[in-house]
Amino acid sequence: MPGSPFRLGKRNRRRRGATRTPLLARLAGVLENNFRSVFAAAGCIVTSSLVLCSLACVLDRPISQVEVAGQLERVARVQIEEAVAPFRGAGFLSVDLHALRSALESIPWVDHARVERRWPSGVRVLLTEHVPAARWGEDGLMNTRGELFMSNVRHVPPELPQLIGPEGTQAQVAKRYLETYPRLLAVGLRLASVELDPRGAWELTLSNGVRVRLGRRDVDERLERFIRAASPLVAARSGEVAYIDLRYSNGFAVGWNAPPTRVARSNDPSPGG
Repeated sequence: MPGSPFRLGKRNRRRRGATRTPLLARLAGVLENNFRSVFAAAGCIVTSSLVLCSLACVLDRPISQVEVAGQLERVARVQIEEAVAPFRGAGFLSVDLHALRSALESIPWVDHARVERRWPSGVRVLLTEHVPAARWGEDGLMNTRGELFMSNVRHVPPELPQLIGPEGTQAQVAKRYLETYPRLLAVGLRLASVELDPRGAWELTLSNGVRVRLGRRDVDERLERFIRAASPLVAARSGEVAYIDLRYSNGFAVGWNAPPTRVARSNDPSPGG
């Protein structure tokens, strides 16, 4: 029958099946185009990588020149050459700049090193030397940051202040010096030495030879007392004062230098004459 619903349902199924084929075809076309794009991109990446590798091999030529800059007074050229020698065979791009910098900073008197590449096959080195600010003990040198950078120095500048203390107290003693120096300078006195003994007691020595004993406790308060009450005496009679002892709850004690002994001469008058 023309109006049979059975026949209509069959035609509809045929139509739905017919629409699936073009969809699958289009999906297959999209996937094919995507695969082609992926393969093309992969080819470009591989080609670019090969070009970059070839370019790196051409540019990574051995280092042939080392340029040294900086105001150097203590560091010798031969020391720099010895530090740089192991890196001369390295390539311009592959050289380990961090390792080179560490090798340069291991040279005595070198405080900081900056290393950079210089086209086409060189390296530029900028060195900064330590600035000695104080002596540590008898033969050590400390920089402006209070760091001990050299020991067993043969020729220590005698004009540098001397800092003394047990091993490992360098920073503590340097801090005390840096805090005390400007305060004494403000009252006309120069600090020549700061000492911390193994018991933890502090003693200062002024440039005129006067020793200031601060002890172990209340060091800041005792220093303030010296500046306020004892420094005028030291400034006025420095040749007579041997030490100022502030290890008292209130006040201080003064140690006087012995007066010079007068030697009698043969032509001096006799006591009865």
